[in-house]
Amino acid sequence: MTADDMFGRLDDDDYPAYTMGRAADMLGTTQGFLRAIGEARLITPLRSEGGHRRYSRYQLRIAARARELVDQGTPIEAACRIIILEDQLEEAQRINAEYRRDADAAAPPTAA
Repeated sequence: MTADDMFGRLDDDDYPAYTMGRAADMLGTTQGFLRAIGEARLITPLRSEGGHRRYSRYQLRIAARARELVDQGTPIEAACRIIILEDQLEEAQRINAEYRRDADAAAPPTAA
């Protein structure tokens, strides 16, 4: 792998570039918090060859949202469920918008 390949991967939101310790530091939280949201199946970190958890920038954004909710007093399990439901709603809205665009494109023109 060339240096260009390695640095190019760092621009990938899904590339697991951050160790658990670094991720916790970046989020201002504990490693236990990251383990807890993993156990709640909010995020599933990839594992290095040595078995260490590795997080992507996308996963860190999700973890930051969970931390925000927990900091506001939401129990961690509820915070994870809220985020999962928000994600499902966003996906449903995206699909619905696609269906509307497709339906509008297929509809015959109306007379004015």
